Amino acid sequence: MNTAQSQTELNRCASDEAKRADLELNARYKNFLAQIAGDAVAIAKLKAMERVWLHFRDAYIDATYPMVDKQFNYGTEYPMDIDLLRAKLTREHLAALTDLINDYKAP
Repeated sequence: MNTAQSQTELNRCASDEAKRADLELNARYKNFLAQIAGDAVAIAKLKAMERVWLHFRDAYIDATYPMVDKQFNYGTEYPMDIDLLRAKLTREHLAALTDLINDYKAP
């Protein structure tokens, strides 16, 4: 983002950052699922947690930018702002998932 020359480039950089965060979260999640493969209860609870977190993330973003016509109300930086917020929330969730992984005790 330090070398971006336009809002379009900033938007692209923010989108790439959100994608990187998603990829990292998905990799950690899949690895943990493989780690707990024999624990059906833990798998069910982990999947439920992820579904709820996705709803929370989307609701948080919607609450942060509540206007219906988002581009008009929040301007050309709106796509960048959304992607940066999405990346931030994803990284926070990744830290929480990492804590969960580190604290997991096999049955």
